[in-house]
Amino acid sequence: MLLLALDTATPAVTVALHDGTRTLAAADEVDARRHGELLLPAVDRVLAEAGASLGDVTGIVVGVGPGPYTGLRVGLMTATTFGAARGIPVHGLCTLDGVAYAAGAAGVEGPFVVATDARRKEVYWARYADARTRLGDPAVDRPADIAELVAGVPAAGVGARLYPDTFTGVRDDLPEHVSAAALAALAAERLGSGGGEEADGGTAGGTGGFLPPLPLYLRRPDARVPANYKVVTPR
Repeated sequence: MLLLALDTATPAVTVALHDGTRTLAAADEVDARRHGELLLPAVDRVLAEAGASLGDVTGIVVGVGPGPYTGLRVGLMTATTFGAARGIPVHGLCTLDGVAYAAGAAGVEGPFVVATDARRKEVYWARYADARTRLGDPAVDRPADIAELVAGVPAAGVGARLYPDTFTGVRDDLPEHVSAAALAALAAERLGSGGGEEADGGTAGGTGGFLPPLPLYLRRPDARVPANYKVVTPR
């Protein structure tokens, strides 16, 4: 097993190579405006550091979001292109699950929440029973609307740090951004336990398997066809 993992659903551009047991190499850079510029050079660095090539990779792991449109698609298109070119599987994982898995490695126990920045004064968030078990689908909400649900609960992710008055249990020792190393480790664990099938149902498909490599937006697109526009082309 040699998994190449990547995620661009948040301001973090993150790549890792995992052999099923450990992370061989990883690269992480936070820049919300340069996903397209940073991702492929990061892949090259990670492969070079591990002494591997894309031809050695047996599977791709990609964070499917939730996340903003442009950044999210950079990672997904890269992952699916690699998979098609090499004829290898592409395993989608909820980006919030990667943050939760890393939070577990950092020592969080019991119920907690993960929140990332959704912009527009909103957060993408989900609740977890533990580092491997999400309770329901991710959601996008204004912090004030979920204050009663998250108050006092341990919280990870930059979304929680942005709104400490709502996420009163936010912990500085828990991860701020997703890491591809955590996504790869989670994927390796699921593959090793036979949980390699795509999940069924729900916007994020539960936590037992993988998701199709398709974007999880949670919002309707901003671009829309204008209503009552005038046709100017000849009929």
